[in-house]
Amino acid sequence: MNDDVRNIVLGLIAAGISAALGWLSRTYLWRRRLRRKQAFFGLPEHSEALLVVNHKAGGPETSVTRHDVFALLELAALVKDCDAHVQVVGHDAIRQGFGERTEFCVGGPYSNSRTAAHLSSLLPGARMNVETDAGPALGALRIGGEEYRMERGRSEFVLLARITAGGHGAGRPVFLFCGQRAITNQAATRYLARHHERLHRKYGTGSFVLLLKVLNSQAYGPDVVELVADVTRTALRPAPAPESADATAQ
Repeated sequence: MNDDVRNIVLGLIAAGISAALGWLSRTYLWRRRLRRKQAFFGLPEHSEALLVVNHKAGGPETSVTRHDVFALLELAALVKDCDAHVQVVGHDAIRQGFGERTEFCVGGPYSNSRTAAHLSSLLPGARMNVETDAGPALGALRIGGEEYRMERGRSEFVLLARITAGGHGAGRPVFLFCGQRAITNQAATRYLARHHERLHRKYGTGSFVLLLKVLNSQAYGPDVVELVADVTRTALRPAPAPESADATAQ
């Protein structure tokens, strides 16, 4: 074998080894990202997630708004990426606890009774005003002592929460998308899809509650979102009881 042939053979071998190492490296990184994603969403391979569907506020129980449908589609894509399966359930048809299966609950308490139950039992420090005679305060989010009212189409708020039993990663998580309008629910699901890696780095598999603001949705739809605050501590603890009249007088 002359030097030219030997150099060609060695070059081919080196190229093959380099290609194999590159493929192994990419496969390793892809599997690591997949495992991290599965851990964050509580979705090991072939597991099942619940998509809890709300109804159109003020509409028939069987109707769902266009933006909530888009939100459900984005969540279904996330579940599929984790090699898991989706079961779609109406908010008024689910009768079980939480922690056995990952749950994605879309819609505020006015359109999703499952969200109302989760807010009451899991996030006692967070409330949404659903009184029909509340006027401008209708749909306002109250986190602890702070109230966040919406300016329709201009400035609207949504809670994005990942809650686990005990708050320390025990059991499968519940994800809440509790918005003042359907478009804010979609904005929160899109925010989760875009930032789940950063959220995993910061919170791991523990609980978090984020208050997001959707800006100028009448022009930009669900795409322009800013993080207002991490309200985890406030939302997870019961809101302080209002002072009585006697105590105030003293």
